[in-house]
Amino acid sequence: MFSVARVFSKPVSGLRVPLLRSFSTRSAVCSEARLNSLYTLSEEEQMLKTEVARFANDKVKPLVQEMDENETLDKGILKGLFDAGLMGIETPVEYGGSGGSFMSAILTVEELAKIDPSISVICDVQNTLVNTLFRKFGSKHLKEKYLARLATDTVGCFGLSEANSGSDAFALKTRAVKDGSHYIITGSKLWITNSGEADIFLVFANADPSAGYKGITCFVLDRDMGVQVSAKEKKLGIRCSSTCGLTFDGIMVPEENILGEYGKGYKYAIEILNEGRIGIAAQMVGLAQGVFDMTLPYLFERQQFGEKIGEFQGMQHQYAQAATEIEAARLLTYNAARLKDEGQPFLYQSTMAKLYASQIAQKVSSQCIDWMGGVGFTREYPIEKFYRDSKIGTIYEGTSNIQLSTIAKNLAKRYS
Repeated sequence: MFSVARVFSKPVSGLRVPLLRSFSTRSAVCSEARLNSLYTLSEEEQMLKTEVARFANDKVKPLVQEMDENETLDKGILKGLFDAGLMGIETPVEYGGSGGSFMSAILTVEELAKIDPSISVICDVQNTLVNTLFRKFGSKHLKEKYLARLATDTVGCFGLSEANSGSDAFALKTRAVKDGSHYIITGSKLWITNSGEADIFLVFANADPSAGYKGITCFVLDRDMGVQVSAKEKKLGIRCSSTCGLTFDGIMVPEENILGEYGKGYKYAIEILNEGRIGIAAQMVGLAQGVFDMTLPYLFERQQFGEKIGEFQGMQHQYAQAATEIEAARLLTYNAARLKDEGQPFLYQSTMAKLYASQIAQKVSSQCIDWMGGVGFTREYPIEKFYRDSKIGTIYEGTSNIQLSTIAKNLAKRYS
């Protein structure tokens, strides 16, 4: 049996948002008495889900179109995420975080994505990649120096991808050369989410090319060390989420800023991206649910041939199928998150969740445009934005083909 922890709240921009102080890191899983469904949430998780939905609707929704068209993140929204405790969900209370579960982070990502997938991914990368790397592998010194900042007011980013190392991530060319008690970092990164706002950079560089991928090491860099951030990419979707390139022109980094062990960066990257895929799955589930929720009322308002179009059997079958597929994607995602929280293996499940949820997000958002007809194709409604935002789901944090290859390798081990 596990005890329900207290939830502390404080007013944030007119809302009461739970900061989850002294929050049990255990999710609402099974007890000795009975097994729970995947929809069984702890009291803290349910409160968080409700308050994040309120924050998204009250604070984010009025600014979605403006942020998308200007391709700029509203600073007030970013501050609101920090003030609400949503940028350090799993970070321990002693480091300024909320001390929540991984499932809590997944629920947050999903709820934000129902309104704006761009805001969702900002929160997702901070929680599932950046903070988790510090929590799991950072020295006491690095945790004390960076975790509180990341939980309260500073954006971080995950610098792995390069021009010639996307899916083949360990072909990276960024180098780290030992120089006394420092390393000199030289190279560049591309497609780095949150880098436009970031002041803390997790940079993967090869400190011993002769060792191949086993020379890859993770370094912590501050922007003021000399990190050069390029202009934002002009993207099809998730436009207010910054995606930039990084350049390191002989940056001196103290040896103490190695995150974890020398030469273990490749291991950390693989492990953390396995968790991150559940976050992307949650983003895609939220996106699919969000666009579905915004489309269905129209089907029962619009009339043709004297009937509401939502009552035509051909239409009924389509949205019934879509609802079933969203439900399946959510259950895959929740199951992977619960397995992670329980400390059980979850690679197989997280890969399937990310693959399927990203496929369903594209399918459902495309169908919603079809169902709304001409108005769905205009920017008068937010439907077309969801469709544009959905395309990234099959690309970042592992393309669909990479997910399929991972699943196939797992099956080959099981059956051969």
